[in-house]
Amino acid sequence: MKVKCLLVDDEPLAIQLIQKHIDQLDSFEVVGTCGNAVKALEVLRERQVDLLFLDIKMPQISGIDFLKTLKNPPAVIITTAYREFAIEGYDLDLIDYLLKPITFDRFFKAIERYLRLNNQSSPTLLPPGDQQFMYLKSGGKFHKLNIDEVLYIESLKDYIVAHCIGNKITAKYKISDLEAELQGKGFLRIHRSYLINMKRITAFTAYDIEIGNTEIPIGASYKEYVFKALQRPAL
Repeated sequence: MKVKCLLVDDEPLAIQLIQKHIDQLDSFEVVGTCGNAVKALEVLRERQVDLLFLDIKMPQISGIDFLKTLKNPPAVIITTAYREFAIEGYDLDLIDYLLKPITFDRFFKAIERYLRLNNQSSPTLLPPGDQQFMYLKSGGKFHKLNIDEVLYIESLKDYIVAHCIGNKITAKYKISDLEAELQGKGFLRIHRSYLINMKRITAFTAYDIEIGNTEIPIGASYKEYVFKALQRPAL
């Protein structure tokens, strides 16, 4: 399920920049853009909105005054060029307060804060038009991984380890999130703790799958599903 975002700003270029940032997040989508609070209210009445990106200085009614009128507002990230409204904004229980121009790095920190407050893991980044790569954040850096070179992904509590040709990356993600984001890209969940690249299978039995010299167990509850995916009858 994607996080549904509404962008409210009277500056078209500001809307375009936030939309460009959101387009890099596979688990987020823009469900509407508005140039004023009146239109935004119509969208909120008609559509589900999980996260609202809201400018402050707009025609008719300011973003903060608009927010005060909402009885059950979605999560809110303020986007503004005016630092002086920060204290008033935080009194409204905001997720974050972003100052324009908004860099992707600062935007991503706000997204991580939103996900953390909602007990969700950090999103992976799938570059538009470059679906053979993905980015995992680890150690304060975004690591670009060639999807075809990922052998398998292992879950270790709140972390995953992406085992790749020549290296491995440890990052704080849920394996279920990666499973969803890699759907249709040749990956198969064979165990609660393992997601494998089917292109890299070298052998398999009724109990495990081999990728190179590594034997990965097939979970009992995944057995039928795995063998169906491999177009073999369950043994």
